[in-house]
Amino acid sequence: MIEYIRGELAELTPANAIIECSGVGYMLNISLSTFGALENKKQAKLLVHEVIREDTHALYGFATEQERSLFRSLIGVSGVGSNTARMILSSFQPSELEAIIINGDHARLKNVKGIGVKTAQRIIVDLKDKIKPMGDALILQPAINSEVYDEALSALVMLGFPRPQTQKVLKKIFDSSPDIKVEAAIKQALAMM
Repeated sequence: MIEYIRGELAELTPANAIIECSGVGYMLNISLSTFGALENKKQAKLLVHEVIREDTHALYGFATEQERSLFRSLIGVSGVGSNTARMILSSFQPSELEAIIINGDHARLKNVKGIGVKTAQRIIVDLKDKIKPMGDALILQPAINSEVYDEALSALVMLGFPRPQTQKVLKKIFDSSPDIKVEAAIKQALAMM
């Protein structure tokens, strides 16, 4: 299983990114949110979700763990495939999509190409209890290094700390020190929890 790919951004379109890593070019399917995060960059790190079936082997790339997590939740819903999930993530920012699901706003979901009323309702019913409101969810500002934030968040969640509490603590840390390194952010967070 590939967790992430880091390397030179060889090619970028609104639907795909090609990252060259150790002489190999990996093509990843991306959403418009990830495209926006990669624009004007020479180097990139994308979190990966692999889809391996009899007829295909595809990689999907995500700029944030939040987006990848939503993608994985969406493809777990009956009738929602990888490309439909990517279309949904291209239509809404991850935090906006979470709010739509939490609020049961199937009318906005069905405006996405390829999503009918039944599918929109199924997405909301299946995911409403799985997605918890983040309240003080981190809105990444340009000054904050989202790659460092994502790595710190991932590490702390893997250590067993709850995501909402970890996000609040990291938000405080990154608000006071936007250029902090991963190790320092993790150490500070551990001291605060």
